[in-house]
Amino acid sequence: MPPLLIGSEIYRRSTYGPKHPLAIPRVSTALDLIRALGWMDPARYLDSPMASVEELIRFHTPEYVAALRRAEASQTVDPADRDRHRIGADGNPVYREIFRRPATSAGGVMLAARLTVARGGIVHVPGGGTHHGRADRASGFCYVNDAVLGLLSWLDAGLTNILYVDIDAHHGDGVQDAFHDEARVFTVSVHEGRRWPFTGAAADVAGGQARNFPLAEGASDSDMLAVLEHGILPIVDALRPQAIMLQCGADAILEDPLSRLGMSNQAHWAVVRALMRAAPRFVLLGGGGYNPWSVARCWAGAWGILNGLEPPDRLPEPAEAVLRALTFHRAAGRNPPEHWFTTLADAPRQGPLQEETLALLQNPLPVA
Repeated sequence: MPPLLIGSEIYRRSTYGPKHPLAIPRVSTALDLIRALGWMDPARYLDSPMASVEELIRFHTPEYVAALRRAEASQTVDPADRDRHRIGADGNPVYREIFRRPATSAGGVMLAARLTVARGGIVHVPGGGTHHGRADRASGFCYVNDAVLGLLSWLDAGLTNILYVDIDAHHGDGVQDAFHDEARVFTVSVHEGRRWPFTGAAADVAGGQARNFPLAEGASDSDMLAVLEHGILPIVDALRPQAIMLQCGADAILEDPLSRLGMSNQAHWAVVRALMRAAPRFVLLGGGGYNPWSVARCWAGAWGILNGLEPPDRLPEPAEAVLRALTFHRAAGRNPPEHWFTTLADAPRQGPLQEETLALLQNPLPVA
């Protein structure tokens, strides 16, 4: 089956606010770039449905979902809801689509899970990947945990051996904790150590159902590729999962303002290549990423990888126009390098393996 792409126009012009890291256009830019490259087959593009309240409360509490809906309707938050559910607090602002946008992300990931149960194959949902969301509260810019809801959809359909891999710069704490001690779901997270949410230590195995690879500041493509070869793929071989979900946050890329890792998008694409055929079902999500050029180029290129398409050496004019139209008010946006406009693939960023990476791989934890 050819890969499917799930998106939505709700992400276009939707913003958390002008000073928030998620003020930037991400999903809409990735989709525009895919179209401009000629990589969008209308027959394989699906509009994401919005998850219903009944679907959301498969994981989230009814009280929390009701609080999100009240916040969207009034564009304010009651102090009790803010204190209990962290809406309007901790970097989780009230914004215009505070319920509809995360519900749409969840609907897309749940649809991807259902489609792969029925047909197998590959689905890309760049709007998914909000991996910090908790059952009863917002966390880390995430209001709904679409990854958890997608994994639960697989479980509800009868799957019993699922692998979740997360390469976001921030530990996938919400997903790991949701499946702590759940024998049917194994979670793997490769992230920057000593960074928010300050979880995901190498010794944290979540009751035997998780493996964490916290990388040191400045970790390069070489570190990610070593973890892939000697950490992730042995887990795949041991588990032989029925389905793999990959959260492909782009904030581990060097130019991202919210991490201190040093990778290129080539590292992300290498993980996609390695995992996309490693199980009968594969769902690729977006996630973090706070430099609009880095995110759009990474996720559009990942869609190309899924389809066996290599990025051109020089982008065609329509694709270049998409990237030149972006603005970014952080320091990196004041004088962006020319290759952010004209290419999809970063130059590889390789280096000697960090001592922390070597230590992680020299002492592998067993996988049941």
